[in-house]
Amino acid sequence: MTVTLTPSVEIAPGVSIPQIGFGLFKVDPDEAQRVTEQALEAGYRHLDTAAVYRNERAVGAAIVASGIPRDEIFVTTKVWNDAHGSTATRDAFARSLDLLQLDVVDLLLIHWPVPTRGLYRQAWGALQRIHDEGGARAIGVSNFLIDHLEHVLADGGVRPAVNQIEVHPANHEAELAAFCASHGIAIEAYSPLARGRATDLPAVAVVAERLGRSIPQVILAWHLHSGRIVLPKTVTPARMRENLDVLDIVLSGEDMAVFDGLDSADRIGADPRTFEG
Repeated sequence: MTVTLTPSVEIAPGVSIPQIGFGLFKVDPDEAQRVTEQALEAGYRHLDTAAVYRNERAVGAAIVASGIPRDEIFVTTKVWNDAHGSTATRDAFARSLDLLQLDVVDLLLIHWPVPTRGLYRQAWGALQRIHDEGGARAIGVSNFLIDHLEHVLADGGVRPAVNQIEVHPANHEAELAAFCASHGIAIEAYSPLARGRATDLPAVAVVAERLGRSIPQVILAWHLHSGRIVLPKTVTPARMRENLDVLDIVLSGEDMAVFDGLDSADRIGADPRTFEG
């Protein structure tokens, strides 16, 4: 098997994450082991799952079945919204470890801030203790806005290594990304193709045709050129390989300007200010 070695981003001292990951959102738990094994076979070495996806057990089984050394696979999971709190967060993490058949995860995230419940700072404190005890090599957040980040940063201790947010050609989150950059927080882009909607953008189609590549490939290249970690999701082996085959795509300043003109703050997912799950 020939493995495409994707570039890595250092997100914490001694912790580097492959810049292209394999997202497992909405991958059926009954299919997830097969799909994850296919992703690993295609060359992915960064797997992104979560408690709420209900496929952690399958992901763990796929890692074992692959025979790939554990230290060559970067594993992320997330604490769900009903497990915020000092004890609840730690208990939820213990369940995730058990399902994944792992002693440690590479990255542990709070999935959503759920500000209406007001417990995400307690959850962050629990993640800090998990990190200090060696359960997670790095910790971070997902779907956090600037005010949420300001609160956890004010509490001191380990800063969030990443903020996993919805970013695609129609939703750049430029202000949030700039805030994260100023505090050394890496951006991970989920729904990087806007769940397929971004492939209908005529301006991107023009760039893709000129480069002789597919529209999804050009969009993923835009994410990489922008310095983001990106999490495409597919259950089709051919598309898995296609999504990795983007490292040689060179976008010009004019190409990047095309993407700059597409931002309309068009979020397709839930609003982090109100979403409770």
